[in-house]
Amino acid sequence: MSRQHFKPLDSVKYFWSTLELPQDALNSIHLPADGEYYPSSFKTDHLAQSSIAFSALAAALFWSTRHQTPITKVTVPLKHACVEFKSERLYVLNGIPAPSSWGTIGGLHKTADGYVRMHDGFPNHRENALKILGLPVGATREDVASRMLAWKSIELETEAFRQGAVIAALRSFAEWDQHPQAKAMADFPIQLTQIRSGDPYFPSFLSSNKDKCLRGVRVVEMSRVIAAPVAGKTLAAHGADVIWVTSPNLPDLPKLDQDMGRGKRTVQLDIKRPEDKSKLLELLRTADIFIQGYRPGSLAAYGLSSEELVELNPNLIIASLSAYGPDGPWSKNRGFDSIVQTCSGLNVADAERFGTGEPARVLPCQALDHGAGYLFAAGAIVALFKRGTVGGAYEVKVSLAGVMKHLRSLGQYSGKTGYDRKDFTRPQDVEQYLETRLTGFGELSAVKHSASVEGLQIGWDVMPKPLGSDEPKWAV
Repeated sequence: MSRQHFKPLDSVKYFWSTLELPQDALNSIHLPADGEYYPSSFKTDHLAQSSIAFSALAAALFWSTRHQTPITKVTVPLKHACVEFKSERLYVLNGIPAPSSWGTIGGLHKTADGYVRMHDGFPNHRENALKILGLPVGATREDVASRMLAWKSIELETEAFRQGAVIAALRSFAEWDQHPQAKAMADFPIQLTQIRSGDPYFPSFLSSNKDKCLRGVRVVEMSRVIAAPVAGKTLAAHGADVIWVTSPNLPDLPKLDQDMGRGKRTVQLDIKRPEDKSKLLELLRTADIFIQGYRPGSLAAYGLSSEELVELNPNLIIASLSAYGPDGPWSKNRGFDSIVQTCSGLNVADAERFGTGEPARVLPCQALDHGAGYLFAAGAIVALFKRGTVGGAYEVKVSLAGVMKHLRSLGQYSGKTGYDRKDFTRPQDVEQYLETRLTGFGELSAVKHSASVEGLQIGWDVMPKPLGSDEPKWAV
């Protein structure tokens, strides 16, 4: 479905109406347009403002319903939303700007019949890719480029999926549209399903402090990288008690975690160990929301399927984020923002519109990650609202590819008009949107949340610290 005529407010209304939320709440949303941002033919600025606004309006709806008061005004300025979509690139820690989180041998590579993009952010993915190419761990980018030329793009992509590497063939929209995974994807970016009936339920332990929309809501987050951590960070900004559970056995990305860890207490648990799994299950037994960003089926292998979790906690909201969605032949494949941009046609379409002959042009920010993160948070909050008004346990599913499909449906700016838009590349460009706080890593200046809810506070009470610094216990 084409939504090329949509403005950001139309997207918020579309999300709101599709999920059958009270229409009068839409009178409370205010979306100032204060410039044009992000050099691209795709409407990444639109996605930024509308996804953040939807999550904030959902939080305001939950608060007003819980406290039986009229919903108050929700404001999300366009420029601030666009700055927040690059938060992991615009922070300053101890006077040093955020370093790049990209690896040294990945990116776009020429193959025998086209191009592929390789993601090498995690060491295991990098090592698996080098193994496929027959290269040692210390291989250079030039070594990788040379070996790539011996492969056809689709064959290398297929082998990467099989052997635990993350490599995607560069496709056009026409090529992606013929792919079975493209045909398996839903049109709407949030899948919300009631998976167990029950009586309407609001948390009995909601704090007497009514300063934030989600104060007293308990969230367990199991995630890495950007998209799902953005969701947890958003819920925390609205007052939720978020416990971020990571594994001591998996590599992390501290350069990203220093931004994404805001608002969260951090616990490390090895779910392969019975005592650690018991600690996780106790948290989930008493949680409102469980958000996780691992591939479909990964946690079910450890006895953490949706069916098992709602038996443990009949009021639990289970929110899962994936690269390609819950259905289709690629549903269990690894993927990241840059990889989905590559395989789905976005990079080719943006390059063709720009018209300089380059094979691919990336979006100016991790738009799929951030868009998915805010829509993911919004879906979880909507499920909270429905649990409180209708009852039951709910499942929320969002994917990077689903957000890509929505962004594509918004159309492209005409001609080259999109490429004249302002970008933000340095913290000095956005100083008015930064707040400075003391963290477990030192002094951090980072982007404030761009939404405001009249009469209520938004922001992070907990600052980032080394992973595993906290105990697996709720604040209240």
